[in-house]
Amino acid sequence: MSAVSRVLLLALACAAGPALPQDKSAADAEATLSAVVRVQSRILPDARTAPTLGARREGSGVLVRAGYVLTIGYLVIEAEAIEVTAGDGMSVPATLAAYDHATGFGLLKLVAPLSGKPLPLGDSTALAERDAAMVVGHGGGEALNLVTVVSRRPFSGSWEYLLDAAIFTYPPVHNWSGAALISARGELLGVGSLIVPDAGGAGTPSPGNLFVPIDLLKPILDDLIAHGRAPGPRRPWLGVYAEELRGRLFVARVAREGPAERAGVSSGDIVIGVGGEEVASLADFYRKVWARGAAGVEVPLRLLQGLEVKDLRVRSIDRPEYFRRKPSY
Repeated sequence: MSAVSRVLLLALACAAGPALPQDKSAADAEATLSAVVRVQSRILPDARTAPTLGARREGSGVLVRAGYVLTIGYLVIEAEAIEVTAGDGMSVPATLAAYDHATGFGLLKLVAPLSGKPLPLGDSTALAERDAAMVVGHGGGEALNLVTVVSRRPFSGSWEYLLDAAIFTYPPVHNWSGAALISARGELLGVGSLIVPDAGGAGTPSPGNLFVPIDLLKPILDDLIAHGRAPGPRRPWLGVYAEELRGRLFVARVAREGPAERAGVSSGDIVIGVGGEEVASLADFYRKVWARGAAGVEVPLRLLQGLEVKDLRVRSIDRPEYFRRKPSY
């Protein structure tokens, strides 16, 4: 048994306690680790996300189907080139098969096979507070960490992003982007998205990580592979990056040349309402915008700009339409 397998088996035992299956072998451990890969991307020179996310990005991904790697989308959006490296050191190019803004997942299609074995998808809804799990990033046993779930709660991101039951873990893992959250049974429970200062609860000083639950992938995976998108209408996106502060919703910035900027929304504005309805939080703001209809719908915003209340109408888009695309020639 390799040292790496011993590390993983020890972590499995700690996570599962007496529930660890007796037939869990070194081969099972190696297969679990083999599913986690390194993801590296070089971003288009004129990418809209380059100023905030960088021109070169690196993180992890997980084989979830033969030839397909799941990762966190911000690693690969607006990529000019993507390379995936397995635990044995073999690297192959990949293409972005799908990006789903609602979940934040990015799905990569490998141009050639890798040696890893796809990881089975677990039941993230059954993961409760105080449950133990493992975080595995690229790098094998060196990037394996035992963590505890410290919170299951909604999460609102300033980039018009909302999760109803995000997974928060402790202690913080610094190789989090696209890392695999794995159960004691060796099943994938979530994909790493963020490092946060309040994993234990809003306003609580407890650094940790946020994982996107894998159950959000299950109903859309086949469509992502077959069609490059999730089924159903696309959510309207405005390009407003807002933050909750002192009970108000401040516009921290707007996407350059995005729908909100074109409509006259500016940094420093305070969002008062959507149409005639007041908004009380980021989540409330998003739900009221999404309730107006699919991407392309005109969204009426009421804003406080300086000392003046203004009503603006923002023509929404599907967020991927905003991204730069690699030329097809």
